[in-house]
Amino acid sequence: MSSYENRYWWSKDGVRLHCRDYPGPADRPPILCLPGLTRNARDYDALARRLSPQWRVIAIDLRGRGESGYAKDPMSYVPLSYVQDVEALLGELGVDRYVAFGTSLGGIVSMLLAGTGHESVAGVLLNDVGPDIMAEGLSRIRGYVGKSNTWPTWLHAARAVAEANGDVYTGFTLEDWLEMAKRLYRLNSAGRIVLDYDMKIAEPFRVPGNEAGPDMWRALAVLKDVPTLIVRGAASDVLSAATAEKMVAALDHGELVTIDQVGHAPSLSEPAAVAGIDRLLSRIAI
Repeated sequence: MSSYENRYWWSKDGVRLHCRDYPGPADRPPILCLPGLTRNARDYDALARRLSPQWRVIAIDLRGRGESGYAKDPMSYVPLSYVQDVEALLGELGVDRYVAFGTSLGGIVSMLLAGTGHESVAGVLLNDVGPDIMAEGLSRIRGYVGKSNTWPTWLHAARAVAEANGDVYTGFTLEDWLEMAKRLYRLNSAGRIVLDYDMKIAEPFRVPGNEAGPDMWRALAVLKDVPTLIVRGAASDVLSAATAEKMVAALDHGELVTIDQVGHAPSLSEPAAVAGIDRLLSRIAI
């Protein structure tokens, strides 16, 4: 029996979207999990299984990823479109208060969501992302996003993932790389293993400025009185230590957790991240 329910809803521009809904009590705000640029809801499965059923967890496939449909207009693969998609889901589910967990792009979407409805946000986790993104990280991401590869076996895919991310997760074993490959890839109709996203998500991302949104420091300021956890990989090339410290200083209820020997982005299964998440949730007003 599945530990979650698959849910589907429609965007304003006609894209069929998907999320995993892990059960939890109705008297607590659900946790919305928003993945990174090329990732999907499967990234949050371990976290969701740990927190459910004490918390309802809704892990979202952004448009063009996982089980969500691909957009006809690739220029809709931008943060403001993702915000509208999530707002449509919240309206359909009747959720008027939530906790947002956002990794990388998902963190940008989380900040923008707060800007459209501050009173709805009970808490936020920003995983390795902030208002300022390091040029080195942007260049690296632009270098691989949208480039299609196929593999004959999961072992081949895992080795490719390990080669590309070995400096990000230095302690990973072959089993870890296999698990990561199965989050990143899917089996296609021809029996090949392929990346599980629309290659066209790269088109707007390559336009300078489209990776985030408007003034993101203003977006962060909306969270000033909201319990907020910032998780940063010590070797991150996306979120600098200086930006992370500046973020914490701008928040009344902010905490920074740095994950040693990890780059962009922490998996949130690291002991320090797990402890930080538990502290954040203990501060959420029920």
